[in-house]
Amino acid sequence: MNTWRLVEGSLHLLLLLGLPPLLPGVINKTKALMAGRVGPPVLQGYYDLAKLFRKGMVFSRTTTWVFKAGPVVAWVTTVLAGLLVPLMHHAPPAAFAGDMVLLVYLLALGRFFMAAAALDTGSPFEGMGAAREVSYASLAEPALFLGFIAMAKLTGSLSLAGMFSGTLPEGWSGAAAALVLVTASWFIVLLAENSRIPFDDPNTHLELTMIHEVMVLDHSGPALGLIEHGAAMKLFIFGALVLDVLIPVTTGDPWLDWALLLAGVLLLAVLIGLVESSMARLRLNNIPKLLVAACLLALFGVILLMV
Repeated sequence: MNTWRLVEGSLHLLLLLGLPPLLPGVINKTKALMAGRVGPPVLQGYYDLAKLFRKGMVFSRTTTWVFKAGPVVAWVTTVLAGLLVPLMHHAPPAAFAGDMVLLVYLLALGRFFMAAAALDTGSPFEGMGAAREVSYASLAEPALFLGFIAMAKLTGSLSLAGMFSGTLPEGWSGAAAALVLVTASWFIVLLAENSRIPFDDPNTHLELTMIHEVMVLDHSGPALGLIEHGAAMKLFIFGALVLDVLIPVTTGDPWLDWALLLAGVLLLAVLIGLVESSMARLRLNNIPKLLVAACLLALFGVILLMV
């Protein structure tokens, strides 16, 4: 049993570090096919990371250690957060009561350091992006917490491993409406937290409309590589949470479950690509309204479970 736990933990870490760069490639490929173009290769994310880690870094003389620490802290906190999330109901390497609070605040700590690094440059554009990032996060985090409250009420567990354990299939049979609301809320949060359309366009370079990307304009080389890889891991983490709710059953074969996880993550990336191909970016004053709607969806899920 200890040997299998070691194998599971190693696979968890391997997927967390190795799989995420594939997801933006699948999203961009889906968008290209929907537009009738060939598009970049699916493995383009890996090529970009390899190129960035081979380059040197340029630092402005006006920046301090905060600018250098931002990408490192953001990457480390994202890795630690990923070690708390079950992957297709496989127990995570770290699990304890209340770990969902640590998950949210690890991601918030990384966001804080990235915003501080953007402010450290003294650039008004990067400061504007940092202000938007933390403002929208303050509306996305309540939706995430309300979803966790609903899951805790349904399963009776205060740990992520317990929430997505074998009791969830019974939850779908008795509280499907609440789980649908939580899933919809978390999918909206996934798009917002990962700077996807309709909240942000990761491919834009117009500073007046950028949110996340404008904060990293002055980063280069390995520092930018850490930011890009951390962003891909964050997408993978939120995708895993959505899949843990949507696919509550296991096949009984651990290796088949890992394959099912891989297929589910890739299909989720395709779905994100289809969403981005079918709608435009929202006006900035409409973004808070959609995030408030995500909070309300999760809240209605909690109310349904209590009633």
